[in-house]
Amino acid sequence: MSYLTFAVFFVIVLVAASSGAIFKPGEWYRRLRKPSWTPPDWAFPVVWSVLYFMIAVAGYLVWMADPTSPAMAFWAIQLVLNAAWSWLFFGRRDMVTALADVSGMWLAILGFIITAWPLSPIASLLFVPYLVWVSLASLLNFTVWRLNA
Repeated sequence: MSYLTFAVFFVIVLVAASSGAIFKPGEWYRRLRKPSWTPPDWAFPVVWSVLYFMIAVAGYLVWMADPTSPAMAFWAIQLVLNAAWSWLFFGRRDMVTALADVSGMWLAILGFIITAWPLSPIASLLFVPYLVWVSLASLLNFTVWRLNA
């Protein structure tokens, strides 16, 4: 294992994750109508902390197997879209563009899962909970937009 390479992946993921720390839900989000199945506020930082670690590990595993793999392009795309979502939804309060963003993120995550599998089934499996969470987030984004249109 290359600790330096993993550290680079970890830092890249932390930079992307910082968008969520910069663009917080705040009072605007608290005032929005949300569905009854909205996860509790405490769940978001807990789940995202675990997912971000898994994203870093998955990227590292695929990079070590083949840095030129299309899976790495999907990895980078999902991370950029991930970082953009908080800015779009909470920063710009643009739920429609955020929904398009999270939909693209979902596709990029699925693309990573499929293309990473031959190189590292573990990396693919690490992205499955991420896909599930982003599926929920997509549905939540859509529902909040519809309830507050």
